Amino acid sequence: MFTYEALTTRNIGFVTEEEQAKLRDATVFVCGTGGMGGAVIMALARAGLGRLLIADIDEFEVSNLNRQVFCTIETVGRHKAEATRDACLKINPEMQIEVYHGDWADHVTELVAQSVIVVNGTDDLGASLLLYRTARAGGKAVVDAYASPLPSVYVTPPDGTDHETRLGYPTIGTDWDKLTGLQRQAAFQREAEYVLIHSSSRHHIDLDMAGQVAAGRRSRMSFAPMVLSTGMLMAYEVIAAILDKQTATDARGWFFNPHRARVEHPRPAWLAALLRPVIRRVLARMMA
Repeated sequence: MFTYEALTTRNIGFVTEEEQAKLRDATVFVCGTGGMGGAVIMALARAGLGRLLIADIDEFEVSNLNRQVFCTIETVGRHKAEATRDACLKINPEMQIEVYHGDWADHVTELVAQSVIVVNGTDDLGASLLLYRTARAGGKAVVDAYASPLPSVYVTPPDGTDHETRLGYPTIGTDWDKLTGLQRQAAFQREAEYVLIHSSSRHHIDLDMAGQVAAGRRSRMSFAPMVLSTGMLMAYEVIAAILDKQTATDARGWFFNPHRARVEHPRPAWLAALLRPVIRRVLARMMA
């Protein structure tokens, strides 16, 4: 017979009984329940989180089977957040889960306010900007990851440099739902530029295909080991926030390179400035 204590008994030692109680009492908002968002949710459900607020606008499709933990043959065609809720309740029947569809943006202020920390699992620029802007206004941090072929994680606090300014997005002053195609493409290129400057990602991906992605000519590439590893790194940050533990992850974040068994931290500002013109030329050639 299920009991919360039986579910979480092997957690003790990694966390104390008092910390497990904090996890049980905590609420987390995860926007986007597919790849990385779904992996975060799975880890939190098995860790014994008490309450989840989850949102998504899509249904599972066959192409999601390669990486999204709650996508199965049985859930293809189902709304992602609803299928995710049902799967989580089969792990922890006592978990409280609220599901939001396309209406999540109407409730975002309330969702952020209820959450200890916010997880960005969406790959849509507009949705991400709404999430970041609302979290900043509400005094909440956001856990996120880069569009990178290497697992990564970063945590943006509400009192530091805002997300758009740090990455150089051309979106400041534009409503989240009024973005142009050019703004979306330019923002993705700025993120790709950051990834190429601060990690060895270019050595572990097909650069021709990456150029097509940056130019908007094909969908992003995704691979289960990378997506799931990233989700686990994000889940660690969520749990640390709930337990009031300080980690070394900041708004710039870091990359994990499983090919070389090492962590890659962002380069110093002076070196990044020297590399930026070179990387921009590389990106231009890739996109051409």
